[in-house]
Amino acid sequence: MEFDLENPLTSLKEYLSDEIPDLFLSESDHLPSKNFLRCLRTSAEFYASFSFWQAQYSCNYDPFIPYLAVNYMDRFISRQEIPQGKPWILRLVVISCLSLAAKMKNKHFSISNFQEGETGFTFDTQTINRMELVVLDAMNWRMRSITPFSFVHFFISLFELNDPSSSQPLKDRATEIIFKAQNEIKYLEFKPSIIAASAILVASKERFPSQFPSFERSIYSCEFENLQKCFHALQEMVEMEWHESVSETMSCTGTPLSVLDRHFTGSESETITNGSAVPEIKRRKLNLHSNKW
Repeated sequence: MEFDLENPLTSLKEYLSDEIPDLFLSESDHLPSKNFLRCLRTSAEFYASFSFWQAQYSCNYDPFIPYLAVNYMDRFISRQEIPQGKPWILRLVVISCLSLAAKMKNKHFSISNFQEGETGFTFDTQTINRMELVVLDAMNWRMRSITPFSFVHFFISLFELNDPSSSQPLKDRATEIIFKAQNEIKYLEFKPSIIAASAILVASKERFPSQFPSFERSIYSCEFENLQKCFHALQEMVEMEWHESVSETMSCTGTPLSVLDRHFTGSESETITNGSAVPEIKRRKLNLHSNKW
């Protein structure tokens, strides 16, 4: 059965309100370790390795698949050190996480889409399956990730909308903001519930400015750590969208390429180029014979 990111604790499509306390209690179990953000910002080679993937992603993926895959990667890499000088390992982790996410969503995943080109590495199915087990072990087999999408319905239910049918546009806009937030590593410091609440506040301010004060009171009636900080960060991110060029908005900016590439290039991407940071390599086939690198 397909995994629903909005209902991670149940296989039912119905929204179950009695699950909300469990979501808040469990969300920290689905976050990267606390030192992950610091390690990520100091690893130039880590950023450079992602340049291999450019031009190898299509715009045809279910957007929830790369989102879930990035969650798996964050959690794995925060608990398992990636050896320096071995970019093929990081590439294998990416493919394995995408494969796991596709399986959770019951979608076909074509490995060949990620192993084309004149340079790079190729991996056989057995190697990818072995790495999947390594990733699963690092995550304690918690594949049903609790993400911001898990809290969207709850926070919208706190609002007294003048028009009940407007809840769907509000949800759609909040979803867009959540997807965009994953592009930047700074949001890793916030819990999924905080990102969800902040995204809904930003969306409601855009869509229903006259009702925003009452929405804000509803959200802030619950005490959430760092909510205001996250809200202002997301609001700034959304405002910056209006200043982007038309060419940028026409270049598949919401696709798996952007999600995976921007997420890991982050603030250091300006100093890393394909030619200088990553040496040219020959195409080769590698096998992972054990859990050791």
